[in-house]
Amino acid sequence: MEMTDKPTDRYTSFVAIGDSFTEGMSDLLPDGSYRGWADVLAARLAARTPGFRYANLAVRGKLIGQIVDEQVDRAAAMRPDVITLVGGLNDALRPACDMGRVRALLEQAAERLAPNCRRLVLMRSPGRRGPVMERFRPRMEELFTHVETVAVRHGALVADLYGAEVLGDQRMWDADRLHLTAEGHRRVAEAVWQTLGLEAEEDWRAPLPPAVRPAWTARRIEDVRFARRHLGPWVGRRLTGRSSGDGRPPKRPDLLPYKPGAV
Repeated sequence: MEMTDKPTDRYTSFVAIGDSFTEGMSDLLPDGSYRGWADVLAARLAARTPGFRYANLAVRGKLIGQIVDEQVDRAAAMRPDVITLVGGLNDALRPACDMGRVRALLEQAAERLAPNCRRLVLMRSPGRRGPVMERFRPRMEELFTHVETVAVRHGALVADLYGAEVLGDQRMWDADRLHLTAEGHRRVAEAVWQTLGLEAEEDWRAPLPPAVRPAWTARRIEDVRFARRHLGPWVGRRLTGRSSGDGRPPKRPDLLPYKPGAV
């Protein structure tokens, strides 16, 4: 779903809420912090609007219930021009998931947010091609169908990243196979930019050059490394009910003027 603004229209403020996808993992900066598509989008919006303000309340590992409890009311109270809401995938990727509850909470979030911003943007999130994607695809597609329904009901926009072939390319994903690279985040920022009705600067769906398939031995070594460094800890957190975001505050908790070089 896309909407075209008048050429003179400007967005003066933006609040992003969600989980690690919106926090910016794995778009790593030299200082060890994460940038991500929301920061890239904020920088671009700020470049065209003096006094632009930005907050990012997203925290890695958050479930949709936590996003509703900890982020939604804060974002609504800020009353920005744009709010982006991406959530529910952390729930869908768990062994046991009440999708009815996920759908209800997403509806609750949109109902609270939509009247308190000019543009509410939801997303059909991208998914890396591979066995994990295939295992959880039915839940993901159930979630994304509901995203479309919620958007129609509340007049929200939808950035359809799931439908972009290029964002399923394994080269767009970091070694943890859960988070986009810097290039992936850059393309998501362009997708949301265009969804907001702003003039396209590039084709974010453009395919990557043909891939050179690594040798079998190299693939197996990488699989072992992935299992040891990323999959094992991820499974461990799921089994114990812990989250990588436990106790972590949002990186931009207040709606403040954006400063060049701040993100």
